[in-house]
Amino acid sequence: MIIKLLEALRIAGTFLGVFLAYYYGDSPEEVLRIMTPWFVGSIAGLSAIEGLFFGDEAAKEKGFEGRSNYQRQNAFWFLAVAVTSLVAFIAHWDAYANVAVVSVFCLFLILSAANHTWSMIAERNTKWQNVIRPVLTALLTAAFWHPVTGVLFK
Repeated sequence: MIIKLLEALRIAGTFLGVFLAYYYGDSPEEVLRIMTPWFVGSIAGLSAIEGLFFGDEAAKEKGFEGRSNYQRQNAFWFLAVAVTSLVAFIAHWDAYANVAVVSVFCLFLILSAANHTWSMIAERNTKWQNVIRPVLTALLTAAFWHPVTGVLFK
């Protein structure tokens, strides 16, 4: 049950951040500044909590093997990138810092989506996370297209 709640909170927090960023952001830089901590914090922060405190339940829910040192290490990476995105927001780092954080995190999500797709097709693991991950990753990547390209090609 807690894993489904964390999944719902990840999705809700991310979409709320996208809404707030596009509603309150007056420029690509401001959209990116608002969206980055919501996006990374919602996904990575809650994934860190899930991996560190509910690892066995999360693995079972997703149809993967149980708790391992690798799973804990992955949770620490999530925590590190979530904290970095929050620091970038609080410290008002420039837009290129947000582009860097978002680029690394989006690349991770794209590769993760490929892994979930592989698991779904090759291993016939049709758990919800494997089915929805590629769709949500495509939507999130599209949400960042405007602010990232607006910053980079200014």
